[in-house]
Amino acid sequence: MSQRKLTFGQTLREARIARGHTLRGFAAAVGVSPTYLSQVEQDNVDPPTAERVRTMADLLGATPDEWIALAGRLPEDLPDIIRKQPTAMPELLRAASGLTPRQLAELVDRARALRDERRGGGKA
Repeated sequence: MSQRKLTFGQTLREARIARGHTLRGFAAAVGVSPTYLSQVEQDNVDPPTAERVRTMADLLGATPDEWIALAGRLPEDLPDIIRKQPTAMPELLRAASGLTPRQLAELVDRARALRDERRGGGKA
C-alpha cells in the first residue's frame, strides 16, 4: 500500500484539527486572517513565510524546521550562516547529503563540540 504525500496545506489542516484549534482561533494566534489560512489549507496560495510557519509549528507542538521544509521555505537564520562562509557551508551541506540520520546526528554532535572548543567551552 503506498502512502500519499500530503501537501503543506493538507498537513496543516489535519494537525490543526487534531490539536483542537478552530480555523479562526488558529488564524488569530498566527496573526493571519481566517480567509488566508483557509486558502493555505486548500493549497490555493503559497505557504506563509518561514517565520509564520515556525509559529504554526510551535502552536501545533511540532518541529519547526520540519514544517518550514514542508512549506518549501528555509529557516530565517540559514541565509546569513551561508553568507558568512559562502564556500565552506555549501560544501559542508553537499558533503553531508546522503548521510543516514544516525550519521547526521554524529556530524551535528561533532560540529557542536568543535564550536564549543572554539568558544572556549570545550573540555580539556
